[in-house]
Amino acid sequence: MSCSSSSGSEEDDEGFDSYRKGGYHAVRIGDQFSGGRYIAQRKLGWGQFSTVWLAYDTHTSSYVALKIQKSAQHFSQAALHEIELLQAAADGDTENTKCVVRLIDDFKHAGPNGQHLCMVLEFLGDSLLRLIKYNRYKAMELNKVREICKCILTGLDYLHRELGMIHSDLKPENILLCSTIDAAKDPIRSGLRPILEKPEGNQNGAATMNLIEKKLKRRARRAVAKISGRRVSIVGLSETPTKTVRSLDGIDVKCKVVDFGNACWADNKFAEEIQTRQYRAPEVILQSGYSFSVDMWSFACTAFELATGDMLFAPKDGNGYGEDEDHLALMMELLGKIPRKIAIGGARSKDYFDRHGDLKRIRRLKYWPLDRLLTDKYKLPEAEAREFADFLCPILAFEPEKRPTAQQCLQHPWLNLRAQNNEDHVEGQMSNLQIKG
Repeated sequence: MSCSSSSGSEEDDEGFDSYRKGGYHAVRIGDQFSGGRYIAQRKLGWGQFSTVWLAYDTHTSSYVALKIQKSAQHFSQAALHEIELLQAAADGDTENTKCVVRLIDDFKHAGPNGQHLCMVLEFLGDSLLRLIKYNRYKAMELNKVREICKCILTGLDYLHRELGMIHSDLKPENILLCSTIDAAKDPIRSGLRPILEKPEGNQNGAATMNLIEKKLKRRARRAVAKISGRRVSIVGLSETPTKTVRSLDGIDVKCKVVDFGNACWADNKFAEEIQTRQYRAPEVILQSGYSFSVDMWSFACTAFELATGDMLFAPKDGNGYGEDEDHLALMMELLGKIPRKIAIGGARSKDYFDRHGDLKRIRRLKYWPLDRLLTDKYKLPEAEAREFADFLCPILAFEPEKRPTAQQCLQHPWLNLRAQNNEDHVEGQMSNLQIKG
């Protein structure tokens, strides 16, 4: 949750319980930071470690995102680690062309709940998750998907090849558009006048009621939710409900990779369990070691989600098996059987596989290859489905060493299809003119 116009969840909030010693810093509109340089304008969002605010930089007369970490020591250590990584990324990207969020400043701020490390980042727009929701979880035009993929791959290539850094939590929520979907939410495009002094009246009362109402609504939703114990295979998801069309024309889809709270140096990893569930690579589930290729797996999952509106893998617990085994089963239904040496080669392999490399508790798999999934369920024309599958399938190789790098993916023909199509269209027009002439 670093620098978005819409960070945080629409349904959840950070809750007042965490505004205590070691927790969040309570911010009011007009509060000043770093000796008065930054002035809080409005809340952008929150994460488990921090809240994020739109702030006005009085030195540069520009809007920035102010990320304020919880004050407990382990949160401060996490912030120092993130600052180290972000600073390295900023130092190597002096032209600001690498599609990675830019760190502008960092400082400490003392408050009633302790001393908080703060990061000042460039203000960016909505997350790709918000774009997917805005598009009503509908398939996105592939030319837009291509443009987004180029940005993500540019960022990953920079992190991997030039910096030796693994993001380890790539997903639509952690990729932000460079501008907002709604121009009214952009402080520059909307002509927002900065607040330079604290407005009169108490800001906290309304916020308190808002948080209480949200909590009650959330509890009500949980009470009525029903979770099925029956396993749903990829084949079992064949029916897609009709989704109304919403135009993305006019929305700039240039984007940047953000949120380095879980990132690490490739030669100094500090966690075995990384990545958000749906974007987690098989080697992470099996605990067989990981490197840059885990980010590539997450990238492929993200690209599919943009193109279809659905997550590629959405595992669930079932009768006698857990999410991890269902996740592995879903992968195999889409990509074929996991090679035995991969299946039995991890520290946790025995939890899921027998000595032959077969799943212990999920025995009947229903295979549905990616190109057929794209045509049968998502109604892509066969040629488009085949080209997109040819791009994604190598990135989803079970053997991490066989996955192409971000640099190699940037050279893939699928990313340049629009340019080729445009050239063919121009050549066709020229031929018609010559014939008429």
